[in-house]
This record gives sequence, structure tokens and C-alpha cells, in this order.
Amino acid sequence: MKSTVEKTVFLEFMSQKIGIMGCGWLGFPLGKSWTSQGVSISGTTRTASKCKVLEAAGIDPYCIVLSADKVSNTIESFLNTVDTLILNIPPGLRGTSSESFVSKIRVLLPYIEQSLVKHVLFISSTSVYGHSQAAVNALSEPKPSTESGRQLLQVEQLLQASKAFKTTVLRLGGLIGNDRHPITMLSGKKGLKNGDAPINLIHQKDCIAIIQKIVDGAFWGKTYCAAAPFHPSKKEYYTKEAIKRSLPIPEFAPESTAQNKTVSAQGMEADLGYRFQYPTL
Repeated sequence: MKSTVEKTVFLEFMSQKIGIMGCGWLGFPLGKSWTSQGVSISGTTRTASKCKVLEAAGIDPYCIVLSADKVSNTIESFLNTVDTLILNIPPGLRGTSSESFVSKIRVLLPYIEQSLVKHVLFISSTSVYGHSQAAVNALSEPKPSTESGRQLLQVEQLLQASKAFKTTVLRLGGLIGNDRHPITMLSGKKGLKNGDAPINLIHQKDCIAIIQKIVDGAFWGKTYCAAAPFHPSKKEYYTKEAIKRSLPIPEFAPESTAQNKTVSAQGMEADLGYRFQYPTL
């Protein structure tokens, strides 16, 4: 039987109205998991056709497009349906994209501040630590070495500086799942760099469970790292994964590089009482 405190926490959680801004590869299954528990979920997508998919999963859908200078006028309606916001928007800075992620969040921020939102969970990345540090955790100083990492860190700081709501930042390692694995892109490639660097990956199901733990337990005003406690070298790991899937083995260039970062999630595990479902990937 649940204690009085546990019952109170559970009732408070069930009374929340949660919004997921960005119902893609991670946000959509997260929303479905919550709706299956009877939690009220609103979610956004950039395409009108996907609204029907969200609705079929029990998610109240909103079609919202965010750019560096404007956001869809439905943003106010969406934000005023939620008190807890999962901000799960990828920076979109790979390839030829030059649109500023920081500018997008600057456009969005006043709408959040003027809404009913009390708590924000921002899905960030361990890329804010760059490549030069040997071991990092949530207390380590971020030293981003990519444009994506630099802009993610700026966005973290923008959100955490707001007085209108409390922000928790969740810095995730590389995302993998049953339908998504880096080896499918690396297979057969030659001359890959940083073969001796450790992997810092996390399974989709662990991401979902950790996000739910944070929201369920009201862990606000925090910064957490999340990557599985499994750090073989890239060369070792991706060679084994290629063999397992009968794919061409990727070839890494022989090089001597500085030790890359190893991400520790110990602080998050201790606070949330969390144990990874996929500790060895």
C-alpha cells in the first residue's frame, strides 16, 4: 500500500497537464507512455498530417512551427493548456542549416513566461562538454567545442535565468533505440576519427523513464547528465555491433588523440533512485 506522502505525490502528478514541444522520435513515445497511464498530454508537431497520429495516441495535437523570428499563433493556446513543459526541440544545426537555435528560443521564451507553465524540462545534450575532458558529470564545467553544443548551453542558461518558471536541464548522451543505432550510418565507412574515444550512449526507453521520474518526483531547478554506464571505445563497440548485425565493419584511422569525455550519470541516479534498464546497450 502507498503511504500518505506517496498518495499525495501521485495525485499531484495525475493532476498535472503536461505539454511536449517536439513529438518526434523521443517525444512521441514519451507522450504515448504518459497517456497510457491516464495523464493529460498536449503535444506539438511541425506538420499538420502528424496531428492525426498524435490524436490517435491520445495526445492533444498542436501544429506549431518555430523559427528564428516568429512562432505559429497557436503557441499561446498550446502553452495555456499545460503547467509542465517538456522542451524537446533539436537544435537543427547539422548540415547546411544556419538558423540560430538560440534565436528560436528567444522568440519562444516570452510566450512561456506569460503562460500557465510553472516547470520546464529542457532536453539538452552532453555535447555541451566538448571533446577534451576525461570525465564529466552534471557538476563539470561545460566547454562546448561545436556550434550545436555552444547554442545548447546558451539555451540552458536562458531558461534557467527565467524567474517565471523553474527549469531542469537533462543532458542526454547519444540516443539509440530498437529502430535507431549509429552503426547503420557508420557501417562500411573508412578513415573514421576518434576510434579510441569512449561511447556515451543512452537507450530511448531509459530516456523516457528518466524524464518521467523527473516530472513524477518534481525534481525542478536541477541539471542532470544521462548516459549508460558503459564506455568501451568506439572502435571496439561499433566493430562488435557491425558483426552482430552482419554489416560491413567500419574502419577507424590510426591516430593518437587526446582522451575523450566519459559521461557519468551518478548524480542523476542518486537523486532519482534510478537504475538503467539498458546499462550495457
